[in-house]
Amino acid sequence: MAEIRPLRAFRYKEELNDQIGDLVSPLFDVVSEKQRNALYKNPLNSIHLSVPKGENASNDAQKLLEQWKSERTIIQEDKPAIYGYYQHFSLPGSTKEYVRKGFICNIRVYDWDEEIILRHENTIPHSVNDRLELIEKTQLNVSPTHGLYTDENHTIEDYLDASMSNPVYETEDYQGVKDVLSVIDDPETIKKVINIIRDKKIILADGHHRYEGSLAYMKSQRESNPNHTGNEGYNFHMMYLTNTESDDLRILPTHRLVRNVKDFSEEWLLKQLEEYFIIKTVENAPDVNEIILGKKWAFGLLVGDNAYKIRLKPEKIDEIYWNFPQKIKEADLTVMHFFIFEKILGIPGKNQRDSEFFYFERNFTECLYEVIKGIAQFAIITKDVPIETVKEVCYTGYTMPQKSTYFYPKVICGYVFGSIQENEFNTPADLSF
Repeated sequence: MAEIRPLRAFRYKEELNDQIGDLVSPLFDVVSEKQRNALYKNPLNSIHLSVPKGENASNDAQKLLEQWKSERTIIQEDKPAIYGYYQHFSLPGSTKEYVRKGFICNIRVYDWDEEIILRHENTIPHSVNDRLELIEKTQLNVSPTHGLYTDENHTIEDYLDASMSNPVYETEDYQGVKDVLSVIDDPETIKKVINIIRDKKIILADGHHRYEGSLAYMKSQRESNPNHTGNEGYNFHMMYLTNTESDDLRILPTHRLVRNVKDFSEEWLLKQLEEYFIIKTVENAPDVNEIILGKKWAFGLLVGDNAYKIRLKPEKIDEIYWNFPQKIKEADLTVMHFFIFEKILGIPGKNQRDSEFFYFERNFTECLYEVIKGIAQFAIITKDVPIETVKEVCYTGYTMPQKSTYFYPKVICGYVFGSIQENEFNTPADLSF
C-alpha cells in the first residue's frame, strides 16, 4: 500500500524564525489578488517559489531557489524527519475550537490505476501543466498537498501530541487560523508511523493539480532514465497526512457562479429550472445557507435581487444518464452539474472542467455581491460534502466535479520545502528507512 518516508526538508534559516509569519503564504487559489500582491512585496516570501510571476516564472523561481540556497536563506536539515503540523481554527457561527492534526512527509508517487492514492475530483489541464513546469525547473515540492488516511485507533496522533510540546514555528494566517509545526526526527518513532501508513490507501483531499504535476514528472523521468530504480527523488511527493476519523476534519462548500450565458434573463432561468426543480422564494438571501441544510438535492439560487431554494423533483433522479454508480448519481454535486450545467446550460459533462461559463467561490457574501453587481448572472449555493461521500466516491474509482470539496483550513506554504534533487533527496541517513 502507501509508502512514506521522512525528508530532509529545507527550512528558512534560524535567524528568520521570528519573521516566519511574514514568510509563509496561503495557497494561490484561496487569497485575493490584493493579498497576493502584498505577499510578493516581501522578497523572501515563499510565494516567489510557489506561485512565481512573469513570463519566465518557472525559470525565475529556479534562479531564486539557487540564490536562496547559496546565500543560506533556506538550509537543509541534517536529519530526515517527519513534521507534525497542527491547525487551530474556528468556524463562523460556532464557538467550538477545532485542531486538525497531521504530519508532513514524503510519499511515493502512484498512478491512479494502482489505487493507492485515490482522487475524488477532476482537474483543470492547464493548471496541471503549470505545476509540472514548476517542478521540472525547481526540483522542489514547495507546499505539501493534503492526503487522508483512516485509522480508528488514532495512534499517530499520540506521537504528534508529544512532539507539539516543543514546536519550532507558530503563526496565525489572515483567516485567524493558528498553524504550528514540530519536528519528529527520532528514527524509531518515524518507523512506527511508516508502518501504520503502510497498509493504508490515501485519499487526496487537496492539491490534485500539484499531485498530477508530480505524477506527470515521475512518468517522464522514468521513461528517460534507463537506470531507473524507483528510489530516485522524482518518485516522491511531499504530502500532509491527516486522519479521516478525526472530529476536526471539516469540509466547507464551494459555490458556483455563472456568467456569459447569451440572452440570459431571470425569467428564462426559472422557466428552465421548473422542469426539474421545485422552486421556492427565500425572502432574506443569507437565510439560503440554513434553509438548504440537511435537505437532499437542495441548492440556493441567487439571481438578480432575488433568492430561491431549488430542490430536485425526486422522480427526476433517474434521468441522469452519466455512467456513474448509483451513489454518485445521487450526490448533490452530480445533480447540480447534470441538471443545471448540462441539461439547462448545455455544457456536456466532459467539457465542464475548463468551461468559461462558470467559476467557483467559497464565500457566500462574495457570491451575493457579484450577483447583485452583475459580475455574475446567477449563483448556485451548495452544501458541504460529508467525508463519507468523499470516501464512497474514491473507492468506486470515479471522480466528482472539480472544486467539489474545500477541506478547511488550507495548508500553508513556507514552513518546509521538499527537494527531489538527487544529491539532496537521497542521503546515507535515509538508508535506515
